[in-house]
Amino acid sequence: MTHGAADAMYHAAAGFAPVFHCGRFALTLSKTLVMGVVNVTPDSFSDGGKYLDSAAAIAHGNQLVKEGAALLDVGAESTRPGAQPVSTTDELARVLPVLDALRDVGVPISIDTSKPEVMRAALAHGADMINDVNAFRAPGALDVVAASAAGLCVMHMQGEPRTMQQSPCYDDVVAEVGAFLAERAKAAEAAGISRNRLLVDPGFGFGKTLEHNLELLHRLDGIVVLGWPVLTGLSRKAMLGRITGRAVHERVHASIAAALLAAMRGASIVRAHDVQATCDALAVLAAVEAVDVR
Repeated sequence: MTHGAADAMYHAAAGFAPVFHCGRFALTLSKTLVMGVVNVTPDSFSDGGKYLDSAAAIAHGNQLVKEGAALLDVGAESTRPGAQPVSTTDELARVLPVLDALRDVGVPISIDTSKPEVMRAALAHGADMINDVNAFRAPGALDVVAASAAGLCVMHMQGEPRTMQQSPCYDDVVAEVGAFLAERAKAAEAAGISRNRLLVDPGFGFGKTLEHNLELLHRLDGIVVLGWPVLTGLSRKAMLGRITGRAVHERVHASIAAALLAAMRGASIVRAHDVQATCDALAVLAAVEAVDVR
């Protein structure tokens, strides 16, 4: 399926508006956007604490916007396989100074958290979006976000970060992930959150084998047709290392290839560490798809 065909199917599916409303912003989803990653953690798989210092994280966020990021995703608790939990106090101490400094950078600021207490504080400090790997299943999480104007991303994860890669199992990974995402998105709508504030993420690498991840990417249109905009996070992940044999910081080219494949299959937003390279690749794809061959 071409990028253009995926877009046509995407915009026709289930009647949602091709605009994502998140806090102070309304993002047009007529082309695939790039979400830049800011990890304020000591143990991220991708940068190993490089931006744990607030000043470094803030500088990095500003740089990613200059490189073309349409959104920033700030996280203060690692969700890599085997990651240990972080206390609410520590998570807030890491994330709030960065949020405060980046709030006026000109793009929506997403906070990557599963804790309702962190969500509440982040929203009070001006966060535009909450990105929850636990799909807002914690008691009170949906209520916290429903009371705001923030966007939400609900993600699929089998198990939890400490154990999710031990023995993931599916009969049909696309059908099961899709059913879960539809259930959680409908739960958000039932809580009073409008459809145009919702994204869904199939959760590449979160309780999935390499084969599961490849099947999800190959059949991503099976998630797109559910009717909510799709966000994908493939950047630098272990599945790319398995395919290429490359270490984390040598996976730029593989990450770009994965982002393009996701975009061509209808992803509205791709989450990326290497923002400039990803934006350039998507610009080439968009230019090719825009050619009138009549």
